[in-house]
Amino acid sequence: MLERVLKTVLAAFVVIAPAVALAAPAHAATFNVRDYGATGNGSSNDSSAINSAITAAFNAGGGTVQFPSGTYKVSNTIHLRSNVLIQVDSGATIMGSSSDTYDAPESNPNDDFQDYGHSHFHNAMFYGDRLTGIGFVGTGTIDGGGNLITGNPDSGQADKILSLTRCDGLTLNGVRFRRGGHFAILTNNCNNITSDHLRIDTASDRDGWNVISASNVTVTNADIAANDDALVFKSDYALGAKLPNGHVTVTDSHLSAGCCNALMFGSETCGDFTDYNFQRITITGANKSGLGMVSMDGAVITDVHYRDITMSNVRSAIMQKIGTRRRCGNSPGVGHIENITYDNVTSTGQSSSNFSATLWGEAGTSNRIRNVTFNNVNVSVPGGSGAISTGVPSNNATDYNPNSIGTRPAYGWYIHNAHDIHFINSGVQFVSNDNRPAVIANTGSSVTFDRFTAERGSGSAYDMGFQTVTGYCVSANSQNTTGGALRTNATGSTQSCTTADDYSLAVTPSSRTVPSGGGTATYTVNTSVVSGAPGNITLGATGLPPGASASFSPNPVAAGSSSTMTVTTTGATPDGTSTITVTGTGTAGTRTASTGLTVGTPTSSNVYAEAESGTVTAPMQIQSDANAWGGQFVTVAAGNNSTGSAPSSGLATIPFSVPTAGTYRFWGRVMAPADTDDSFWVKIDNGGYVNWNDITAGAAWHWAPVTNDSASDAPITASLAAGAHTMTVAYREDGAKLDRILATTDASFTPPNDPPPAGVRYEAENATISQGIFENTHTGFSGTGYVNADNVAGSYVEFTVNADTAGPATLKLRYANGTTTNRPMAIAVNGATVATRDYNATANWDTWATDTLTVNLNAGSNTIRLTGTTANGGPNVDYIEF
Repeated sequence: MLERVLKTVLAAFVVIAPAVALAAPAHAATFNVRDYGATGNGSSNDSSAINSAITAAFNAGGGTVQFPSGTYKVSNTIHLRSNVLIQVDSGATIMGSSSDTYDAPESNPNDDFQDYGHSHFHNAMFYGDRLTGIGFVGTGTIDGGGNLITGNPDSGQADKILSLTRCDGLTLNGVRFRRGGHFAILTNNCNNITSDHLRIDTASDRDGWNVISASNVTVTNADIAANDDALVFKSDYALGAKLPNGHVTVTDSHLSAGCCNALMFGSETCGDFTDYNFQRITITGANKSGLGMVSMDGAVITDVHYRDITMSNVRSAIMQKIGTRRRCGNSPGVGHIENITYDNVTSTGQSSSNFSATLWGEAGTSNRIRNVTFNNVNVSVPGGSGAISTGVPSNNATDYNPNSIGTRPAYGWYIHNAHDIHFINSGVQFVSNDNRPAVIANTGSSVTFDRFTAERGSGSAYDMGFQTVTGYCVSANSQNTTGGALRTNATGSTQSCTTADDYSLAVTPSSRTVPSGGGTATYTVNTSVVSGAPGNITLGATGLPPGASASFSPNPVAAGSSSTMTVTTTGATPDGTSTITVTGTGTAGTRTASTGLTVGTPTSSNVYAEAESGTVTAPMQIQSDANAWGGQFVTVAAGNNSTGSAPSSGLATIPFSVPTAGTYRFWGRVMAPADTDDSFWVKIDNGGYVNWNDITAGAAWHWAPVTNDSASDAPITASLAAGAHTMTVAYREDGAKLDRILATTDASFTPPNDPPPAGVRYEAENATISQGIFENTHTGFSGTGYVNADNVAGSYVEFTVNADTAGPATLKLRYANGTTTNRPMAIAVNGATVATRDYNATANWDTWATDTLTVNLNAGSNTIRLTGTTANGGPNVDYIEF
């Protein structure tokens, strides 16, 4: 957000962390670094005093080394000791130095097997080897200060904040690591790691956290913004051995990567990886892979599971690759990847060209990618390509990056040297027309698509291509986005759709309600045989609220039969609504279905979204009207009509998120000037388009139900799981205008036609600022000034706002951009990204503009985070208003 690059403006930063429960130290004694001579004045070198406090705690048998409020300059490496917990209090900052007096990098005979940064550990702000029972806790900050090296350091220079090898029992809770050089955190062969509310803000430098050769790791509520890789799991040869990795869980976290990968395996992959679970992860930027996985050095990667992942602004949504670099000291062969699942994953690409989602195995059956299942995985890409050769693209087998493979001949998925690959209830679509096929599978076996949806390019020869694939299948219930059959082209391939064992799973009803204090709710779990003989299905349930349990009768259940699920709540079960996921497991694989449970008095869900809040492509356009909510609406440019079918471009894709599962009806706040200009094409998520016609004509904004002209104007409904969804509105007749939409579970509800409300203002200078400063240099601002943040992706301003009731609210954001370059920002509400908005030039830094969008707030306190998504950062921010 800065119109200039800031290097060291420490005193201007204000960071407020969430409350975090601190881990108890091994011993209760506390050793205050000020008692050992630390000044905390920001200029004196406090390294010696800190090391003395750590030594005293170690000699006492363990304890907590406390950093009270202040700035502690560290010009020498801090040497950690076993059973010593580092507690960085609120208001405390441990600051790196430019004096080049850190420990020199040690020699390493295994240098040739990984890059320099991975091979040397001593040259860090904090270093420890063979330690047990250590940790960093608190709500303060450890900041490299822009003084750590992002490349290969000279003697005396540090290239990482925290460097740990061969440790056991590491805790990382609450502390913020900032400007980490090459690595904010580098751990190698550290096991039994727990981390909660860890914050890493190193988008101006390089990597967030490299977790190398680790077992038994649990990470919750992490927020990592990096320039290079954000959170990456590796196994190198720096310690002179091939070491195991596994039993890792990462949940409820936010990741972003400016240049590179958000959540990654590799590239260093000497040891094997097994049993990784990633759930409820939000990724808001990656210029390489969002979810990347490579085996370059002989590793076997197996049993990795992704669930409930939301990605935006990623260049390659999903990439798996097996390479032949084999850069390890144990003369490895070629590795393989198998038993990987992706459930409930959505991705939207960057506005620029993307890499198609890719599975790339090596030649030979033992080196193929095997047994990968995609269930409810939906990928949207920018598109925009013409038809190209469908031959196998070039590949650099020793390079792990997405661009190591040439332009994929399919816009959605390219699959090469893979076996037993299954897509279920998944799909691909583009923003701009793309004439490549949606999917091409080359050289493999058992590649199937069940209930798969693919958008068709206007000039594409076919939708699904199979080249030398034994046993491919595109099920009859797969379709394009307008409801037509998918076109298949097969060369040297055989089809096999009849012998595979498959089943589906469904739960009815979509929700139940039990009273407060305890009760029971029953559901019917239906299994249906899709093909073959799936056999018995074992049922289980997750997502239950505290104090609740679920049982099934019978369990297991024969495929094609039903089971009764009984959910029992107790007095310990809190009021509220939960989404319960029922999982069926059998020889034909795993299937899931969701239902809802409300404890206490049920409430209807009414969710509003602004029509201009999503992606709008020409000839659809955004126009202004003071009587529209947010001051804007969408309509098509005059002269554009598409009454026969939905166009492939000219869309408004409107994101919205529903708090509970249920059956939803839809409304639109609209204006139709005449009965010849009164319709749109509409679809929900990846469903087919319906003709929303006969909107009441008039010159005023009003609410109208979204109906299906082909079904006698019956209101459309959709059964939605809790979470993110989209309504896509395509033009049909020019003149029709759309202001906002409503999704509701109340079939009797009619939205009131209220005018846009007056708002409450929250000044940016009172917000939490990460990588930025308060300024009042330019004119025209409200309050006492504005926020000017660093020119880096990941810099943000976070507001805390209050709402009297839960529901939609119109957010107005006042900003200035004195450059000629767009400075987009991701808008996150309570930790979930709801939109990425463009902030174009405003003539100069003294000229302010207002952006308006609708967001959904909880009753009570909420957080609104505005994060720059490019290396230019975002605009200067004056305030937000509701």
